[in-house]
Amino acid sequence: MFTGIITAIGTIRETATRGDLHAVIATPYDPAGIAIGASIACSGVCLTVVERGGEAGDAWFAVDISGETVSRTAGGMWQAGRRLNLEQALKLGDELGGHIVTGHVDAVGTIHAREEIGGSLHVTVAAPAEIAPYIAAKGSITVDGVSLTVNALDDQPDGSCHFHLNLIPHTAEVTTLGDLRQGDAVNLEIDVLARYLQRLQSLKG
Repeated sequence: MFTGIITAIGTIRETATRGDLHAVIATPYDPAGIAIGASIACSGVCLTVVERGGEAGDAWFAVDISGETVSRTAGGMWQAGRRLNLEQALKLGDELGGHIVTGHVDAVGTIHAREEIGGSLHVTVAAPAEIAPYIAAKGSITVDGVSLTVNALDDQPDGSCHFHLNLIPHTAEVTTLGDLRQGDAVNLEIDVLARYLQRLQSLKG
């Protein structure tokens, strides 16, 4: 379980195919605080630590990424050199600063537009039809692992939607979202509460 509050940016140092995809990720975390078998969200994807090493400020951890995970996440995100938003799993007593995030990607969206307005970054994301009903204005959504609030949304004729986000300078600086450009793919996770409400509504129907 996560909150969508990013605590570090990591970089994929190297990858190799060992049945599944094996990735080594450089991180500023203290390796003493990373347990083998622990979960770390990597740009919104919950992965299990299988190795770790280095020292605080110059550490690394390794994960195995299944073909299923690769197929359901943003294209190109598992390449060497890719920067990832990192969040370690929530511990009992930790502050819930964002919203409940599971680290399971529901769909891949596309950056439709970006514009700097008043010092902040206004981003419009195109979301596919299968998750559009779960997205609501002033509701929560996770984009590449970052907990964000939907400012507004525009439903599209094909059932998809465009939703609007406002990124303050701090968020743009401490996550990878400030690097996003039009056409980039992003991992999306809908609010877990919206998922259950939609399920209940479908059963009533």
